[in-house]
Parts: sequence; C-alpha cells; structure tokens
Amino acid sequence: MAQLTVCPVEELPPGEVKIVRAGELALGVYNCDGEYFALEDRCSHDDGPLCEGDFEPAECIAICPRHGARFDVRTGRALTLPAYLPVDTFDVTVEDGMVLVEVP
Repeated sequence: MAQLTVCPVEELPPGEVKIVRAGELALGVYNCDGEYFALEDRCSHDDGPLCEGDFEPAECIAICPRHGARFDVRTGRALTLPAYLPVDTFDVTVEDGMVLVEVP
C-alpha cells in the first residue's frame, strides 16, 4: 500500500468532499464532522461517477448523481436502490496537518 497526499486539513473542512486520483483510481475523500473517509469514485450500480454527486454530511451519505443511489461513506455500503453492492473504501489518516489515503 502507498500513501496518497490529498491536501492540508484546512482545504477539506467539515461537510466537504475532494476528488483525487491515484493512477487509474479516482477517490472521493469526505469530511464528516471532522472524521475523514475515502470511497472509490465509482457507483456500483453502473460504474458511473459517484463522488461528484450530493453529499449529506450530517448522515455521512454520498448520493450518486446519475440514479440517486445512496452510499454510507464510512463503510461504502449501498443504502438504496438501484445500487445494492458496496463500493471500495480506503483508510484515511491525518499526519502533520495533511490528509492522507492508503491506496493499492
């Protein structure tokens, strides 16, 4: 595993998401009330982009912009149809004021 530097914590305040790339892999990094989570930017329903959709920070839910499937950003679990399979999640840490994601 490698660490991907996302940004300084000041650039990802609570309630925000930042989309980053690690080679071919696109990730959405979310700040849910001071806790950071990362998901693959790919809806399990149709492989379209996921993290460009709405984000409900109070519930830590990402909403697919194409068909409205909802995902728990903490676990990657699909919460509503049309998606029923989870999406990949990645560990996020903060070191020296920088948000980092563990990527394959």
